[in-house]
Amino acid sequence: MSTYFLTGALGCIGAWIVKELLERGDTPVVFDLGGDARRIRDLVDAEAVARVRFVNGDITDAAAVKAAVAAAAPRAVLHLAGLQVPFCRADPALGARVNVLGTIHVFEAALAAGVPRVVYASSAAVFGPSEDDGSRPDESALCEPVTHYGVYKRANEGTARVYWLEKQLPSVGLRPLTVYGVGRDQGLTSGPTSAMKAAVLGRSFHIGFSGPTDFHYVADTAAAFVAAADGGREGALVFNLHGETHDVAEVVRTIEAELPAARGRITLGGPRIPIPPELDGKAFRAAYPAVPVTPLAAGVRATLARFRALASAGRLDTRDLPAG
Repeated sequence: MSTYFLTGALGCIGAWIVKELLERGDTPVVFDLGGDARRIRDLVDAEAVARVRFVNGDITDAAAVKAAVAAAAPRAVLHLAGLQVPFCRADPALGARVNVLGTIHVFEAALAAGVPRVVYASSAAVFGPSEDDGSRPDESALCEPVTHYGVYKRANEGTARVYWLEKQLPSVGLRPLTVYGVGRDQGLTSGPTSAMKAAVLGRSFHIGFSGPTDFHYVADTAAAFVAAADGGREGALVFNLHGETHDVAEVVRTIEAELPAARGRITLGGPRIPIPPELDGKAFRAAYPAVPVTPLAAGVRATLARFRALASAGRLDTRDLPAG
């Protein structure tokens, strides 16, 4: 049994990391400004939630981060706190304070506390749009992000490299693309998951982007973070995560196959995501071969089943769905 320090654990991927750690018998120390643990409660029972150590704090407060990490004395830090694309677009300065300065605070805190490893969320948004659907950029590919969010994530990769070169603090940055599953209710690529929720409720939903993209079932994404936190070679490592590449229309068809009553209720349209639709994930797979890759149909089925259970219990949050 080990202790892990998490930032951003009240978000989607973070909540699933908490779930995995609890199921292993580990202790997650959750540092977050929010206090709304609904995404964690959507995944685990009250007895498990009681084993989580919640610490209220602001990632932009360096002293608070340093004190919390020192008190936790964790095996590793998993850093997922950050504002997503729409929020960085609306307030770039706040986005930089949270996403860039907050990451520096995490590395400083880990260094001061002697934590042996930092795992942090980068993003496929470090890449710019692809002119060729057949291209599969690997970690050596040119990064030309077209959003503030992508620029901030690329800066964090540079920060991690400097902490390795100057302080020998090992780190792993992971670059997921379109994550889906219970808890994915905000951000640029949250539409497919919201569509699944709407389908369970018999409501209509419009997914606001189109075209192919890499889909990652969130349980697999969480497993990748935990595996990276548990070990691997040292350095300032950065890995693309590759799940399964599908057109968004295939997701709609998969939902309809599982819930025929949803047929015609889910629509899609809008520009493609300004990121290559498929990443080369061979380097991560070679480093962490045991991390699962859930097929799209199985991931959609599991997500719909959990949404049904939450709806039956009167606990399904619908703030990401249109009114009515």
